[in-house]
Amino acid sequence: MDDVGRISSKSAVILDARTGETLFDKEADKPRQPASTIKVLTGMIALKRLQAHEPVEVSPHAESMPRSKIYLNARKQYKADDLINAVLLSSANDASVALAEKIAGSEEDFANLMTLHATLWGARNTVCRTASGLTASGQQSTARDLAEIFRHAMQDREFARRMRERLLSTSDGKPLRNHNKALWQVDGAIGGKTGYTSQARQTYVGQFERDGDSIVIAIMGSESMWNDIRRLVDYGFEKKERGRMAQLAKQQQAKALKVQ
Repeated sequence: MDDVGRISSKSAVILDARTGETLFDKEADKPRQPASTIKVLTGMIALKRLQAHEPVEVSPHAESMPRSKIYLNARKQYKADDLINAVLLSSANDASVALAEKIAGSEEDFANLMTLHATLWGARNTVCRTASGLTASGQQSTARDLAEIFRHAMQDREFARRMRERLLSTSDGKPLRNHNKALWQVDGAIGGKTGYTSQARQTYVGQFERDGDSIVIAIMGSESMWNDIRRLVDYGFEKKERGRMAQLAKQQQAKALKVQ
């Protein structure tokens, strides 16, 4: 507990990925700017609403998004599948807005759709104002909400498959590198989404599996994201192991009492 107590994140939570049980929390219900972690909603909604080869036009508004982006051209069309991968792996703001406008007609209307989906998935303190997670007045989420959203999304096989990919290419050969370094730096990582803005600081949500256990962690307001992630992941699995050992001890004690 001492080690996890030194995390830099202002908010954090660890959930059992299967049951939703809280294994650790630090201001887990405090609303904060989510940054690009909110793109989990953008990508998941697009996966359900669009066909892989469906053409997506790019508006000047989408094209003008700041980095992180894949530099879409408003004079071209792109396959939905490529843009979804760009959102989930490379955290592309321009692709997020292009998908939002394709699905809902405007980024504002799509943000309302994101908020609705978040609520349906148990994230009741999440309000979306953008498809990208760029800082916006009134936009908010919590560490617990982000973990619940990701826990729900990872139950979708297609979403989970994409989140495991370290490197993909678009139809025209543009490389899309996954920003989630945990995939090759943290034992048991199976998917995650990073985020950063100057107001949100570093944010992250991801799922990890070890020895048959599965946990979801979410952090917000971090100054040392990868160190925080490692500490939280190790703590989460250690707590699961302690719980198993305690349960086994109870069972053995119960058997001993029966014998007597």
